[in-house]
Amino acid sequence: MQRLERKNYLDWLVKWKDRQIIKVVTGVRRCGKSTLFAIYQDYLRAQGVEPQQIIAINFEDLDFEDLTDYKTLYQYVKARLLPDRMNYIFLDEIQHVKGYEKAVDSLFLRENCDLYLTGSNGYFLSGELATLLTGRYVELSMMPLSFKEFCAGLADDSVSLNAKFERYIRSGSFPYVLRYGYGEQEAREYMRGIYNTVLLNDIVKRLNVADVNMLEAITRFAMHNIGNRTSPTTIANAMTSQGRKIDPKTVDRYLRGLTDSLLFYEARRYNIKGKRLLASMSKYYVCDVALRSLLVRSQDSDIGHILENVVYLELKRRYPEVYVGQYGTDGEVDFVAIQDGAPVYYQVAQTTLDEQVLARELAPLRQIRDNYPKYLLTMDEAFGEMNYEGIQKRNVLKWMLE
Repeated sequence: MQRLERKNYLDWLVKWKDRQIIKVVTGVRRCGKSTLFAIYQDYLRAQGVEPQQIIAINFEDLDFEDLTDYKTLYQYVKARLLPDRMNYIFLDEIQHVKGYEKAVDSLFLRENCDLYLTGSNGYFLSGELATLLTGRYVELSMMPLSFKEFCAGLADDSVSLNAKFERYIRSGSFPYVLRYGYGEQEAREYMRGIYNTVLLNDIVKRLNVADVNMLEAITRFAMHNIGNRTSPTTIANAMTSQGRKIDPKTVDRYLRGLTDSLLFYEARRYNIKGKRLLASMSKYYVCDVALRSLLVRSQDSDIGHILENVVYLELKRRYPEVYVGQYGTDGEVDFVAIQDGAPVYYQVAQTTLDEQVLARELAPLRQIRDNYPKYLLTMDEAFGEMNYEGIQKRNVLKWMLE
């Protein structure tokens, strides 16, 4: 059972080591945050950090249940601090501690404390911690395995790239699925547990949802419509047409719950000409496309949306900002990724071997008159790498391995 080294994430922690700022790692449940902390602690020990300099607490471990009061937690950590050396403090799943931000703030004031926190949802960053510690923390948004990480962890190297991708989208990208070699059915059972925990613990309890069936119906709708523009009003109308009346404001609240739990990501629309964000009709993408099969019976025609979802997640790993591009009234580019103010445009299609499909996919990119990079990503192996007047066509699987 090989432990996957999440190098990019480890490098991020190393970069911020010993700086007077709180390191916060967020991510959906079971995406590997605790393992990342274990890998980083191994790194610290290899660099000469003594074991007594590391204070690690996982609040999902019953051994630390008594520390879920912020005062008790503070006293516990304070009693173990070494006065003459740096102390590396890891507080895993900190959202279980009521009033934790008070303990964190007090520890932050000590110059010999290097603080690392994790949380399985975005709630704790949208609340007291963000208010109290504005400008005093940096956030690492962690995700399940990328396709490149997934391939690196596969034992059988003789499998074709397409077969690896098929397994990736069917069995899922959660690290334990790969680490323990789960088959498709075992992976589904494992992900069902994650899904139920997120829905019941991170959304229902937090939002005091009375109608859990309605929440699940909206979740199923979002899963079915990945890659389609939608809004709370659109979803409310769809529910009403099925005889299940719900207010758009309630739908919006549930969508916020789904994104704050990091089960979904919202991709807002970006006006390419005006260089501004648009307020309505976002797209939603699930954190792992294999989770979708728990609620939606997949069809062959879905592969385009599934591929789009996978590319969106990959772009989220590579760029700080990723949007859906809007050009004029009806032109749409799948994604605009922005780094340091400079856009890169991406169009995604299963195949463009048909000339009409190729012309249709290239059209939105050709409308954009600037000189920033433009890519067309497809599954095509024949004619997979082409150049159309500056628009670079790439094989999407090879692109994800870069």
